[in-house]
Amino acid sequence: MNQSSSIGAERLQRRMTRGASFLGSEVAILCGAMSWVSERNLVAAISNAGGFGVIACGAMTPELLDAEIAATKARTDKPFGVNLITMHPALFDLIEVCRRHAVGHVVLAGGLPPTGSLDAIKADGARVICFAPALSLAKKLIRSGVDALVIEGMEAGGHIGPVSTSVLAQEMLPEIADALPVFVAGGIGRGEAIAGYLDMGAAGVQLGTRFVCATESIAHPAFKKAFLRASARDAVASVQVDPRLPVIPVRALKNAGSELFTAKQREVAASLDEGKAAMAEAQLQIEHYWAGALRRAVIDGDVEHGSLMAGQSVGMVTREEPVADIIATLLAEAAQALEKRAAA
Repeated sequence: MNQSSSIGAERLQRRMTRGASFLGSEVAILCGAMSWVSERNLVAAISNAGGFGVIACGAMTPELLDAEIAATKARTDKPFGVNLITMHPALFDLIEVCRRHAVGHVVLAGGLPPTGSLDAIKADGARVICFAPALSLAKKLIRSGVDALVIEGMEAGGHIGPVSTSVLAQEMLPEIADALPVFVAGGIGRGEAIAGYLDMGAAGVQLGTRFVCATESIAHPAFKKAFLRASARDAVASVQVDPRLPVIPVRALKNAGSELFTAKQREVAASLDEGKAAMAEAQLQIEHYWAGALRRAVIDGDVEHGSLMAGQSVGMVTREEPVADIIATLLAEAAQALEKRAAA
């Protein structure tokens, strides 16, 4: 390593120290929890490569999560986390499963943590990471005792908020980055962006789309091929048909499945009109639709009618390669960017 590249690498390491120390990993790169994709193989590979893998629990039962954590531990002795959905009806049972396995970090997604959930997670020393799509919510979560935050912009894949990553980072990092570790997510596909957010005060970053086509990812070859062919403009947000339905927009690659979701919303709205379903049940139907549609695409390879959840960074996914190579490339790009700034 020459002196100039060494300077960039040292600067990068210093900026990642807080996030890596918090996670217990070598580098402060989280893998976003992607249902059916972020399972034992990819999670273990990311942690083994120095990053921090996160199991996507999604709609798993406690028994399934128990088996998934055990299988992941059999593949890595490095730290990894578990992502739990706050609206899961068995949330506290899932938290207990994480406790039994001594999972050190639990990521809560899908809304404000229910009463008692933070205490249950932290009772044996585990750390809680929550998503904060707005500054006011971030401050509320900090007061409630969360240990770290992820601020994720609308460029991300899957369920998204209305504000871009760059705007959220500018608005929130100066206000909250001193209080606790903050990880930036959404639209990150290269190391230069990682360097930029670290310079702004982020403790680290979270990437999802970039890892979908990893060699270790179990995603169906047809699913990966769709990613490799896609450009940024192919990853579009879903449209809300009925304002009564609390549908969080989902970013995915355009296909026939996008139209199917629009039809599903109309069907659920009609059942509301006819009194056949309550609002909570209607929302659950929507969530179950996405879980099934995503499985059809990721596992079965139905890329026409399944859901191809992808962030706008999908255009930067150009080949299938090992996780270790993806992380090494991101780190090299980030170090080079920091080196250039040091020399400027």
